Amino acid sequence: MDQTKIILPESEMPQAWYNIQPDLPAPLAPPLNPGTGQPIGPEDLAPIFPMELIKQEVSMEPWIEIPDDVLRIYKLWRPSPLFRAHRLEEYLGTPARIYYKNESFSPAGSHKPNTAVAQAYYNKQEGVTRIATETGAGQWGSALSLAGALFDLDITVYMVRCSYEQKPYRRMLMEVWGGECFSSPTDKTNAGRAALAKDPDTPGSLGIAISEAVEDAATHDGTKYALGSVLNHVMLHQTINGLETKKQLDLVGEKADVLVGCVGGGSNYAGLFFPFVKDKLDGQDIDIIACEPTACPTLTRAPYRYDFGDTAQLTPLLKMYTLGHSFVPPPIHAGGLRYHGMAPLICLLVSQGVVEPRAFQQPDIFEAAITWARTEGALPAPETAHAIKAGIDEALKCKETGEEKCIVIAYSGHGHFDLAAYDAYLSGEIEDYQLPQEEIDRALAELPEIAEPS
Repeated sequence: MDQTKIILPESEMPQAWYNIQPDLPAPLAPPLNPGTGQPIGPEDLAPIFPMELIKQEVSMEPWIEIPDDVLRIYKLWRPSPLFRAHRLEEYLGTPARIYYKNESFSPAGSHKPNTAVAQAYYNKQEGVTRIATETGAGQWGSALSLAGALFDLDITVYMVRCSYEQKPYRRMLMEVWGGECFSSPTDKTNAGRAALAKDPDTPGSLGIAISEAVEDAATHDGTKYALGSVLNHVMLHQTINGLETKKQLDLVGEKADVLVGCVGGGSNYAGLFFPFVKDKLDGQDIDIIACEPTACPTLTRAPYRYDFGDTAQLTPLLKMYTLGHSFVPPPIHAGGLRYHGMAPLICLLVSQGVVEPRAFQQPDIFEAAITWARTEGALPAPETAHAIKAGIDEALKCKETGEEKCIVIAYSGHGHFDLAAYDAYLSGEIEDYQLPQEEIDRALAELPEIAEPS
């Protein structure tokens, strides 16, 4: 139990992604065509996605084989290590055992390349030459730019304006890998121009940036769209994370009692906890906790409804917890968590009581991140700090009860490009933000009225 790093050899790396859809406790509501209100078919998605990803989106096969070319690239950083947070445990005085699955070792510094590499591969296989995408904090844009360099694809990224201004090094990293990055909203698309006309000073949102990227892909030959979170195939590619974690816990004779992670669109946390869901449904006592900011409280304060995934209403309708497609969150530093909706798969599990959502204030998550940095040494991304906050809370509960639980934290990325945010916190410039209900109500008033298919 003195072991700090639990390392899997490359020979033990999973060879297939786990598809949770056959194991769900209830059927997943289908995406709908906004014009007809009927479930969409492959032909509706073909203009913006390669067919293999469309197949993965709806597949009921429990395992999807990982292509050899993707596995070879994964080996640049995978399997990623599982760490035991001994020093944090000692600082907290908790009997809990705290582990964290560290995805910051990828070239892009986060979990995002797990799906970026896969999506770039399938696009390349179908003859695509350029991919358009959006990014919040810049981690997804960085990861897809990396994948574009590895597969010789052009990448265009629409980066949410407040993050573009807060995190210039993310934009620079994209450009090092050959990606082009624009501050969204732009004057390059109809969606961007409409957003600027409505509010020239808008901080931007993922909903707006998605609209721009989808419009770009739909109006240019040889271009497809790639999404870094939310969709089923993205969650699928991330499950290599949780599959490795299960093997690593087995190596040290552990079973997870608590799984915590941050959620914006949902991909990093889904990657960790999806492979554990069947264990919970089969009776294993596991608490699965999803953490979000109070400034964008999708799972904790929003209704479970059909809504558009983007502001300009270009996407299919998805059933999810949503603050409304027109909602523009305040410009908090955890830019990757500023999305009005959530992955439908995660939303279903929340609605079924499998996942417990929690929301945290900015000062609290930065306090937890500083504690982490001063004990474990690593500097987490502000997004990741939400998971750390919840992990610390659970460990302190164990201190009160004397329970020796095994807590696993999804450590989704490093904070090396977020030092301005840490500077703001240490200077006392970050305050609580409680989202007024009237702001939520204003956006919810624009939700489409959809009769769910039977």
